[in-house]
Amino acid sequence: MKDIETIKKAALAALVEVRHPETGVNVVEAEKVRDLEVSEDGVVRFLFMLDADDPGTLVRESRAAVERLDGVTRARIDVRLPRTGGDRPAATAAEPAHRPGTVPSPQPAPGVVAGIHHIVAVSSGKGGVGKSTVAANLAAALAADGASVGLLDADVYGPNIPLLFGVTGRPRVTGTRGQERIVPMEAHGVRLMSIGFLMEADQPAIMRGPLVSGILKQFLEQVDWGELDYLIVDMPPGTGDAQLSLAQTIAVDGAVMVTTPQEVSTADVRRGIKMWERVRTPVLGVLENMAGFVCPSCGDHHDIFGTGGGERLAAETGVDFLGSVPLDIEVRRSGDDGAPTVLVSADSPAGQAFRAVAGRIAESIAAAVHVGA
Repeated sequence: MKDIETIKKAALAALVEVRHPETGVNVVEAEKVRDLEVSEDGVVRFLFMLDADDPGTLVRESRAAVERLDGVTRARIDVRLPRTGGDRPAATAAEPAHRPGTVPSPQPAPGVVAGIHHIVAVSSGKGGVGKSTVAANLAAALAADGASVGLLDADVYGPNIPLLFGVTGRPRVTGTRGQERIVPMEAHGVRLMSIGFLMEADQPAIMRGPLVSGILKQFLEQVDWGELDYLIVDMPPGTGDAQLSLAQTIAVDGAVMVTTPQEVSTADVRRGIKMWERVRTPVLGVLENMAGFVCPSCGDHHDIFGTGGGERLAAETGVDFLGSVPLDIEVRRSGDDGAPTVLVSADSPAGQAFRAVAGRIAESIAAAVHVGA
């Protein structure tokens, strides 16, 4: 492997070739790249100062430019976004005072998840739309692209992440008495935590809302996640205790809303979007799942759950449309086998769709998370 100084010079030279599409100024001259370091194992780390009017593609292009270099094993980029007075925007005079039945802005405690750069909730007001499958595949896709990723299963009543990743057993506990830390399980390059690891396979979670909130808080604060580029949180359906607890415990970079095309689903997801907006969490966009089926025998296309509902919902609510994932037998097969579709059937229609959505989410976080900053 090349020596560290040689790699550092090569990385800076490669970054000089990355230019802002409008100004033409390279990211080094514009002082967007800071504190570049190279570890002995070939990992290049640096801060990237992303301004509000910068395209998120600058981060992706910078990563690609560095990772193409001989001797570089991967690039780890800490994206820093402009902040204007705190973790959440302050109320303005134009905003109405809180009324009975409204939700006050959450005040996440700082440092709860130190070392985790970005937190994304995969959510929906509707059950049965495939949130866990989406969360599993997005996490696996981001990890496959070189990011360090954790996946927290916040669906206490229906913990499916262990099955989707093919993981059994119980996590280890480290530390001294009173300072214990849970070591997450790991599969397919993703660190995992779920109440499913702590219960028997057929044991129901019979508990009230406050206990659910306590478990979620414990999984955030007492799990040794380490340093992560992304923590994906698989939310339960609805707009209740788990969602509010998450927003009040940590600063969430954004929520990905999952729906199926039909109206009965989009109506519930519309409520979910409003809930996240009410607690001042950016909605990164809408993902339409189960969007059409192509018969493997005759090749005919069937819109079993209707068509275009997710895209219409995104337009109506003013959020981004992240894309559609078709009904695909590979998703069912890979889920039952405990291996995400993006890894074992990457070229399938669903595998390609999941990868494309993961890329858009990464770009949205880099480019649009300042909306909630």
